[in-house]
Amino acid sequence: MKRPEAGGPGRKYLVTGGAGYIGGIVATMLLEAGHEVVVLDDCSTGHAEAVPAGAKLVTASVHEAASVLTGDFDGVFHFAGLIAAGESMTEPEKYWHVNTTGTLALLTAMRAAGVPRLVFSSTAAVYGNPAELPVTESAVTAPTSTYGATKLAADHAVASYAGAYGLAAVSLRYFNVVGAYRDLGGRWHGERHLPETHLIPLALAAATGTGGPLRLYGEDYDTPDGTCVRDYIHVADLARAHLLAVDAAVPGRHLVYNLGNGVGFSNREVLDTVGRVTGRPVPVEAAPRRPGDPATLVAASHRAETELGWRRHHPDLTDMVADAWEFHRHG
Repeated sequence: MKRPEAGGPGRKYLVTGGAGYIGGIVATMLLEAGHEVVVLDDCSTGHAEAVPAGAKLVTASVHEAASVLTGDFDGVFHFAGLIAAGESMTEPEKYWHVNTTGTLALLTAMRAAGVPRLVFSSTAAVYGNPAELPVTESAVTAPTSTYGATKLAADHAVASYAGAYGLAAVSLRYFNVVGAYRDLGGRWHGERHLPETHLIPLALAAATGTGGPLRLYGEDYDTPDGTCVRDYIHVADLARAHLLAVDAAVPGRHLVYNLGNGVGFSNREVLDTVGRVTGRPVPVEAAPRRPGDPATLVAASHRAETELGWRRHHPDLTDMVADAWEFHRHG
């Protein structure tokens, strides 16, 4: 499959949060497309070994972006941030500091250096409990968690800088990202958070006995089997959208795209799929609902398909889990 080229080979990009799951895979794809990549990450939640060979790692906070950015950068892919919605409700100051003021510091540094393009890692959490499904980009933004609120505030800051200073900016609002990516050298890149909060890696750990029983939060939602329904997208499909987005960026405009599969899977369906892929049952421990968790989130990604030419190559949940399983075993 031909890789998106992000403007053709020879550009120089900064990837904040490039020692993380998605940022590291995007950095890998940029290198494969022939670009120069600098990763900015304090490695507080990421891992230095996730940074691909060939990329330069600067170990620093996103608040220190001004020390890295110079006028020879063609753009920034901004992934640096905190992502645990539950933690954001009990430790909100961390999320406002990193997700919102960190983004503002980056925008200020980009303006000072004259860096023209930004692709921002946003989230479906900005929509909260949507009134209509699937969720389009025109849906009301009403986050139910501090995490979602801090990312929405960052989105607003990006839009302001685009309007006032001519920044070419794209926000990509992710739904649930899963799976792993095998690079051109055969190395697997996958999900590894400390602590881990995402369903599929937790389920894989529970199935293999490397983690405790999986806590299933809520079994009384208004869904077919009572568990939350989520839209899962393969990380390789998501990463490719970033390379397309940087080419679509228009000076003075803030473009917003939802990225999802367009199909919802319940937590029970996910656990059943993990059991089939691994050949091992997933031990489950029932738990109360978590504050801020909507019953159903499913994306409408028609705008990304139409305007970016984006396509999903891995829409099947079994394929997503199988790739995550490969990384769990070999990554």
